[in-house]
Amino acid sequence: MGQEQQPGRRTLLGAAAALSAAGAVTLGAGGAAEAAPSRANRSAGRGGGRHKLPTPCVIAHRGTSGYRPEHTLGSYQLALDMGADIIEQDLVPTKDGHLVCRHENDITATTDVADHPEFASRKATKTVDGKKLTGWFTEDFTLKELKTLRAKERIPGTRQHNTLYDGHWEVPTFEEVLDWAEEQSRRGGRRVWLHIETKHPTYFRKLGLGLEKPLARLLRRYGRHKAHSPNFVQSFEPSSIRTLGELVDCPGVVLLSGLDSRPWDFVEADDPRTVADLVEPEGLKWIAGFAQGIGPALELVIPRNEDGTLGDPTDLVRDAHAQRLVLHPYTVRNENTFLPTDFRKGDDPNAYGDSFGVFKRYFATGIDGLFSDNCDTALLAAAAFRDDG
Repeated sequence: MGQEQQPGRRTLLGAAAALSAAGAVTLGAGGAAEAAPSRANRSAGRGGGRHKLPTPCVIAHRGTSGYRPEHTLGSYQLALDMGADIIEQDLVPTKDGHLVCRHENDITATTDVADHPEFASRKATKTVDGKKLTGWFTEDFTLKELKTLRAKERIPGTRQHNTLYDGHWEVPTFEEVLDWAEEQSRRGGRRVWLHIETKHPTYFRKLGLGLEKPLARLLRRYGRHKAHSPNFVQSFEPSSIRTLGELVDCPGVVLLSGLDSRPWDFVEADDPRTVADLVEPEGLKWIAGFAQGIGPALELVIPRNEDGTLGDPTDLVRDAHAQRLVLHPYTVRNENTFLPTDFRKGDDPNAYGDSFGVFKRYFATGIDGLFSDNCDTALLAAAAFRDDG
């Protein structure tokens, strides 16, 4: 088995924990990305920074999406009340350039848009990052129009209990989330940490709706653009993190999907590398030239065997830490349908399995944090691995 971490061994992770020397990235010949000199040296080490995070930290995936419809103020508030260390937002734009919190620009499954006859003609078929989708898309609505919709549960068959809250919340703008975070920080006496993702940045840039500049403007307006500000920025497209690194100083995280996948900006730039290349030591060294962390799919940390059981850890944690990158893998959920087969209980795919066992297996690898739809469960599991000092 790979390296394991004994409870309490790791120290607290600071706001800029494990930051490497950051740099910009330019597209070189043939579209391959190359590291360029940094405009700012982010050199704070583990445990540094003004606003500290515990290690491992718990990131509320789209809020408490295991208990409330995702990306609503209700989901974010419950995550904060449960004690989540960081709360995630995914950002997509409206037609008039406002950033709103949705996991995808296709809002068919997460809002009641289909129940609005006035928007029936907006239904469209589009190709987003190579995938053909039919539905309603945020970029075809002004913010005023989008605000007439209400959020609903994305997977009602799995989370029927969440449908109780269908219709209770609007689609929030990111600015509304920032206002909420500031208010909750004043009330609670501690800064509310955010993990902010740019969704499909190349796709939106081609539509004239680039995400990075509007995001940077908002972060600056709220004083969240500094190296020690209580937020991360993240993206599946490394070039988006590169661009944000030129606009703000807060730490960037490159998200990594399956081994055979390619970031969409790589596809557009004819860069042949896959995620399998990026998780090799040389690929991680390249990422560390402009980012401060990675957000790998869970299977990149501990793969599943052919029968769906959990296998042995890879060397990714060791290799990423060698480059001073933090690791925030995604996503552990409580329901059987999402768990490795050896951690499921009973025959009901929607019943809870042994998610505590799964959390502990991943925390034992030495990761710095973990995304979860069920942050209360994750926090209980993480407690055994945190340094009390």
